[in-house]
Amino acid sequence: MDAPDPARPGLPEFRAAAASITGAAIRTPLIASALPGMEALRLKLDCLQPTGAFKIRGALNAVARLAPGARGVVCCSTGNHGRALAWAAGRAGIPAAICLSALVPEAKVRAAEALGARVIRIGTSQDEAQAEADRLAEAEGLTPVPPFDHAHVIAGQGTLGLELIEDAPDLETILVPLSGGGLAAGIAAAAKALKPGVRVVGISMDRGAAMAASLAAGRPVEVAEVASLADSLGGGIGLENRLTFAMCQDLLDDVVRVTEAEIYAGMLALLEGERVVAEGASAVAHAAVLAGKIRLTGPTAALITGRNAAPKQIAAIAARAPVRLGDITVEAPA
Repeated sequence: MDAPDPARPGLPEFRAAAASITGAAIRTPLIASALPGMEALRLKLDCLQPTGAFKIRGALNAVARLAPGARGVVCCSTGNHGRALAWAAGRAGIPAAICLSALVPEAKVRAAEALGARVIRIGTSQDEAQAEADRLAEAEGLTPVPPFDHAHVIAGQGTLGLELIEDAPDLETILVPLSGGGLAAGIAAAAKALKPGVRVVGISMDRGAAMAASLAAGRPVEVAEVASLADSLGGGIGLENRLTFAMCQDLLDDVVRVTEAEIYAGMLALLEGERVVAEGASAVAHAAVLAGKIRLTGPTAALITGRNAAPKQIAAIAARAPVRLGDITVEAPA
C-alpha cells in the first residue's frame, strides 16, 4: 500500500506537491482570451502538459509518495488519468495497469498502451472498470491510484490553484471542469487558501454528470453513463466517496451544467477564436459563457484541461459537421 495520506490536503500538501512535480509537469501559461467580449477571461493552458492533460499533476504526486518497494500501480480511468499514471509510472520504473470501459475513446486507449501500460478494456461504465482495478490490486499487490478520490491526487491537481493565484492575484472567479471532483476540490482548496474570496465554479455536461447530480442530491448518487463530447467528465464518484464530494460541497460556489450543443459551440470557439485544440471537457467554460449561463463580471480563469480528443472528432467540429454521440446527433451552432 502507499504511504498514509492526510484526510484532506491543505496548503502544506499543495506546496509539497508543487515541489514533487517540478521538472516533470510544466508550469503552464495563463493567457488572455482572444474572443470579442471575453476580455475578462484568461485561459490556463494545462492541455500543454506532456500527456496532453492536467492529470499528470496528480499522478506524479501520487507516484512520488508510493511506499518503498511498491510492485506497481493500478487505476480505472476515462482516459487522461490512465495515460498520466502510465507516464508517471514509466518515469519511476514501475509497472502500471489501466482499466478502461468501452466508453473511453480508442485514441486514449492507444495512448496509454504506447506508454507501456497494461491496458484492460472491461465493462460499459467506470464503476465496472473500477471493480477490475480493485481485483487487480488485491490479486497482484498493485497500489491503487484512483483518478480523483485520493489525497495525493487532489494535492497534485491543487497545484493548479496555487499557480493561478500566484500568477494572477487579481482573479475573482475560476471556472473548472467538474467530474469526480479531484481537480475542482484541489483547485478550490488551494486557491482559497491563498485568496479566500475567490469564487470557484464547477461546470459539467447535463447528461451523466455524477458529481453535479450528487451535489444536487446532497449525497453521492449513481448516474447512467452516456456518450458525451466531454467524455473525460463521465463516470461515477463512488457511493463511498471519501474526500472529493465533501470538498466540492464545502468549497464550490456554484455548479453549472451545459448541453452537448453548447459544448460543441465551446470547442468550436476554442478552435476558431482561441486557436486552441481542446477536448470537450476543456470547452465547458467557454460553453457556459457563450450560452449565457456564466457572466464575466471580473477577472476570470478558465481551465483548459486537455487536448486528447479523437482527431476525427476535432476534424468534424472544425468542419462544422454533425457529431454522433450514442443515441443523439449534435449539430454545429447556427
